Amino acid sequence: MCRILYARGEAPFPISELLRPFAELARSSREYQGHGWGCAWREADGWRQYHDIRPIWEDEPENFGSTGLLLVHARSAFRDEGIRVENNMPFSDGRSVFIFNGELRGVRIQSEGRIGAEKIYNYIRRFDRGDLCAAAGKAVDIIHRRSAYVRAMNFILSDGEQSCLSTAYGEDPDYFQMHEKREPGRHLVCSEPFAADPGWSRIANHTTLSL
Repeated sequence: MCRILYARGEAPFPISELLRPFAELARSSREYQGHGWGCAWREADGWRQYHDIRPIWEDEPENFGSTGLLLVHARSAFRDEGIRVENNMPFSDGRSVFIFNGELRGVRIQSEGRIGAEKIYNYIRRFDRGDLCAAAGKAVDIIHRRSAYVRAMNFILSDGEQSCLSTAYGEDPDYFQMHEKREPGRHLVCSEPFAADPGWSRIANHTTLSL
């Protein structure tokens, strides 16, 4: 399944500073993460996005500037299907952006989308009345009840002001457990700790929280 990264800083930071270790993490993953990638970052007038069908480790991180809020997604397509750039996250409606890692089976919800992750994003948006975490929590509860099995459902959702993480998995915590690192002036959340980078801690299973 996919790899995801979130970063918020009190001051702008170079995007390439985080894309390089995240690309290495994706390249060395035990599951193939090369079905394209994307990122979204916040600027003064709103979101900017980038998507590419190449693996993230084959792209050029120096092509990006600086930001105080970044979400990145490296894709491992389910059953190697739907490998098209339009299926690469982050997904966005202009107000919020969404990245996802996981696999659900037997989901009984009505929602539009080309792939499962987009359907989950659109389903969460139905409950958004201005509080992303409240919307995420309500949607997650319903999705769990209406799914035959949740192998994993990890996602991060942000509107630029509020960001929300939801993490849950039914197996393989070594692969699906989310991690965070708090350092002076910056907060990172990632599928895995960066290699040779101390200070990461595990985020508990079945957690939905504001970042």
